[in-house]
Amino acid sequence: MRFLLISPALAAGFILAGCATVGTPDQSALAPPSRSAYYGTLEPFAREAVYFVVTDRFVNGDTGNDHRDQGGTLRTFDIPLAPCNGVAGNIGYLGGDFRGLADHLDYIADMGFSAVWITPVVDNPDEAFTGGTPPGCDSFLSDRGKSGYHGYWGVDFYTLDEHLPSADLDFAGLAGALHARGMKLVLDIVGNHGSPAWTMTHDQPKFGKILDHGRLIADHQNLPPQKLDPEHNPLHRFYNTTGPVDADKGSIYAGNLAQLADFDATNPDVLNYLAGAYEHWIGQGADAFRIDTIAWMPTAFWEAFTQRIRAKHPGFFMFGEAFDYDAAKIAVHTQPGHGATSVLDFPMKRAMDAVFGRTRAGFETLAPTLYLDGGPYADPYALATFYDNHDMPRMDADDAGFIDAHYWLFTARGIPVVYYGSEMGFMRGRAEHAGNRNYFGNEGIAAARAHPIRTKLARIAKARAGSIALQRGLQLDLELEGERAAFYRVYDYHGSAQVALVLLNKGDAATTFDLGASLQPGRWRDAFGEVAPRRFEAGTHVEVGPHDAAVWLLDGAITDAALRARLDRLMASRAPRTNGG
Repeated sequence: MRFLLISPALAAGFILAGCATVGTPDQSALAPPSRSAYYGTLEPFAREAVYFVVTDRFVNGDTGNDHRDQGGTLRTFDIPLAPCNGVAGNIGYLGGDFRGLADHLDYIADMGFSAVWITPVVDNPDEAFTGGTPPGCDSFLSDRGKSGYHGYWGVDFYTLDEHLPSADLDFAGLAGALHARGMKLVLDIVGNHGSPAWTMTHDQPKFGKILDHGRLIADHQNLPPQKLDPEHNPLHRFYNTTGPVDADKGSIYAGNLAQLADFDATNPDVLNYLAGAYEHWIGQGADAFRIDTIAWMPTAFWEAFTQRIRAKHPGFFMFGEAFDYDAAKIAVHTQPGHGATSVLDFPMKRAMDAVFGRTRAGFETLAPTLYLDGGPYADPYALATFYDNHDMPRMDADDAGFIDAHYWLFTARGIPVVYYGSEMGFMRGRAEHAGNRNYFGNEGIAAARAHPIRTKLARIAKARAGSIALQRGLQLDLELEGERAAFYRVYDYHGSAQVALVLLNKGDAATTFDLGASLQPGRWRDAFGEVAPRRFEAGTHVEVGPHDAAVWLLDGAITDAALRARLDRLMASRAPRTNGG
């Protein structure tokens, strides 16, 4: 490898501004910096890299909690579907549990992940659903015959689903196991709905019901929303009778997704129940929340919810799922008065799929999704970035595409999230019922350990874990075009200064970066620790191999005048705000 780096000379006015935060800024933010400050975010959770598991589909560590006879003729365990192009999905429980996760935390940490996001843990129904529509290879929200293995059909939000804990390992125990390794637990929460609630052949136990520590407080009674009578039946008051109106977006959401019991966000009892339940899980060790279907409830509800959570847990980090590729629409949730959470970065996800999937679009496709210079997000650097998950087809890419995607994901702005199995391209390209959520198990872990995707993923994830600039630095793009990307990440705040130079090549041949004559001189070190530190001067070149990355770190401040001018302009474009959390 040959070495280089340079930046074009650009002039801009100097204005110092802060940037938005999703949680509580570092305590150092309380003291003014002694020089111009450069940072992407002060959000502490931006340090993390997140591994997402559908808990039931990861590893069965305790067969004693499988409940294989549960449901009788409407069994809940192991319900295979007809194969889709040779691979069968499954809509029953398959045994993954807290023990299987706790026993393999070293496997996850060894890849460089510092947080684990798990699917909801609350109690779900004990039978397969008899209503709805039958699932097919490409179907979505089709739940006939499905069990609640995924956890999103909450019945008692204060009670663990019986398939997850072991006699010696409850939720607090799992959180403790993560914390003992310096890792965080991200809990998936649902506020929009409970379990499927109508179209059943008969009123099934638990379906459409809400319990509070075992006490029935709401019941849909197998009635469609329009036939509920909240005025005369107290058990109906938890639910909407029509689709909710989202005044913030000026549109009407259909509501009642897939016959799910749709909660009435205007009912204070709903807020009290949900906030109380999720405060309980924070008390058991949850470190952050991923909020399911955040866009399906009015932002006024999430403002009240997040204020209540942060009143007791200042700075508690939350990111929502607003399944929309329009940045302006999903960004509303990041703003003050609307919940001030982070969100999953769906616009970048779509661009990543194009750039790193089979179509192999150029890096320029990613540029408009970054919003480094203005834009709708309160803090784009605290967005949860990803390329697929359990609700959409997995990314369809070859091994090189996954490797290139991870190099981008762990160096560009945002908090990287990787779905279980992607470290070996598991079930690539497959939708929910066509294998997306299939069981991984000890066999998958064994196969993944030496896989080239995982090897390269661990390489870049560990580099990010060791660099404050890659975690929270301001991103200054130098080149995003075709098969090449070059950018700086700059963190210079309250006496801590580091610069990362990132050079990415997703092409099939080596390429040499020569970015001009305005290089920040200094003694740079390889973020991977694979080669000796080098003195960079104007005219240095770096050759980057095919489907590879070069990441160089400068432990000090940017002094080049042209670079500082451009950084000043980027900082000035950021709207200064804190959410008070």
